[in-house]
Amino acid sequence: MLRPATVVDLPILRALIREGAIAASFDRDLATESRETTLFFSNLRQALASGYFVEPDPRTGDLATVAVLAYVYVPDGDLSMHRPIGFGLFKAAATGYELWLTGVDVVWRGKGHGRAMLAALLATDPGRKAYAARVRTYAADGPAADHLLRAFGYVRLRETPQYTFYLRSDAPGPLREQLRTPAVPYAAG
Repeated sequence: MLRPATVVDLPILRALIREGAIAASFDRDLATESRETTLFFSNLRQALASGYFVEPDPRTGDLATVAVLAYVYVPDGDLSMHRPIGFGLFKAAATGYELWLTGVDVVWRGKGHGRAMLAALLATDPGRKAYAARVRTYAADGPAADHLLRAFGYVRLRETPQYTFYLRSDAPGPLREQLRTPAVPYAAG
């Protein structure tokens, strides 16, 4: 079951994001107690309350508000399950949304929950417009994320030392043109 996340879900989101940061699936700094991490989680709290995250505009460096929609996942059929085991965050992009951060508790991996959660996330309004996704290039769970994204129609677009970028094959207009750019081969590591 997928439901919109609220401020009440911040502790579980923090725990899952920190777990992912320790495993290098997310920026490793998110596992530390730093000024940047405090700011990130303050912004996440604000996004859960208002739907908006404040971050520097990549083109200008000026602070900008960006729509962020968050969901948490609880396995279907498990009425004893009270806490979410996964989450997904969508960030507004120039066209549609980016599947920005997503993860499943390590204890629940390998049981089909990642696939079920991703299917539910992509069935939401922002999910139907989530044309872009990115995965940390050398994350231990990168190959699994690559496999799942490909199963849902995403194509590896390009790779940098930090991220592998994906674009869904049904992306509209100018985004589709980016698919013609040859992808850099996936480097496991």
